[in-house]
Amino acid sequence: MITEQEFTNIYNLHASKIHRLCLGYASGNNELAKEWLQETFIKVWKHRNSFKGKSSIDTWIYRIAVNVCLGDLRKSRKSITINEDLLSNSSIDDNNDNDEKNIKKMYHCIDQLNEQNRALILLELENIPQATIAETVGINHGTLRTRLSRIRKSLLKCIKNGK
Repeated sequence: MITEQEFTNIYNLHASKIHRLCLGYASGNNELAKEWLQETFIKVWKHRNSFKGKSSIDTWIYRIAVNVCLGDLRKSRKSITINEDLLSNSSIDDNNDNDEKNIKKMYHCIDQLNEQNRALILLELENIPQATIAETVGINHGTLRTRLSRIRKSLLKCIKNGK
């Protein structure tokens, strides 16, 4: 049983990572990411009594967040476009402008991945330990490392070639 105080601590500890994870699924659409973040923690609160402690609380919350994002994308088949305002701030200097273009390319390339590979790379980009990612998605740690390596190679190729 998670108390209100524990829930507040969990939220404070994980909200920014979950928001960034959702932002990845939303391709930079901050409003949608906030909506998914809120929905994730509503589910965490609603189902707090069903957390059995078989996995870490982090793994449980990431799984809920991934399910919320994917479920909403599947349900509405939302066509998510990269938030141009987020990526085109006129006060950015040339170096930052290049960084922003690369971020935009990276999101575009991540969008090309299938759902599971997108989930894997977005969790990896959050610096979530690979053992936690493997447990979250239910695959062997060795398999995860191989898959992440392939995903990184395909993303690099995509970013370089713009496809």
